Amino acid sequence: MKRLLLICLLFISHQLLAQSYQDSIANHRENYKKEFLDSKSSPLKEADLSYLRFYEPDVHYRVNCIFKKSENVKPFNMSTSSGQKQEYYKYGVLSFQLQGKNMELNVYRSLSLMRVSQYKNYLFIPFKDATNGKDTYGGGRYLALETTDIQNDSVILDFNKAYNPYCAFSDGYSCPIPPKENHLTVGIEAGEKTFGKVH
Repeated sequence: MKRLLLICLLFISHQLLAQSYQDSIANHRENYKKEFLDSKSSPLKEADLSYLRFYEPDVHYRVNCIFKKSENVKPFNMSTSSGQKQEYYKYGVLSFQLQGKNMELNVYRSLSLMRVSQYKNYLFIPFKDATNGKDTYGGGRYLALETTDIQNDSVILDFNKAYNPYCAFSDGYSCPIPPKENHLTVGIEAGEKTFGKVH
């Protein structure tokens, strides 16, 4: 009887945690939509928000990563969709396991954003995966972290928060192109999908 009660409690606890995670991703996506309306440079109007599409939240794409900070790095020009160059430097490398495979993603820091107090801790993770050009935007997607998210050389990376560059919604923007070292061979079926409106 006690064992059955324990199993029931564990099941309920798991369900509550799963629901809590679903709610947190739903809140994150509502804030994401709101940012389009608050930004003067936004490619979307309120009527466009209904065309934003996402995978269902999946906690398996929330991964624990080991972080190794880069040393003696020099700035480089990251290619963009417009042909313009944007200066970044490699801040470090994230190592993690996903779908039973060992993977790595480079983390970058923008030299221009470092000078803006609001974004001084901003870290940038552009990536491509096997879903690009199918379920997700062909040019890849982005993830964001802050330097303060990294504690004791570890950080949680949540692909459910992967988002599209502005170029996925409209022409006329200069969007960083994920470097080859950030091309994943697996499909990341999490985060934002292709925009549901042709532009």
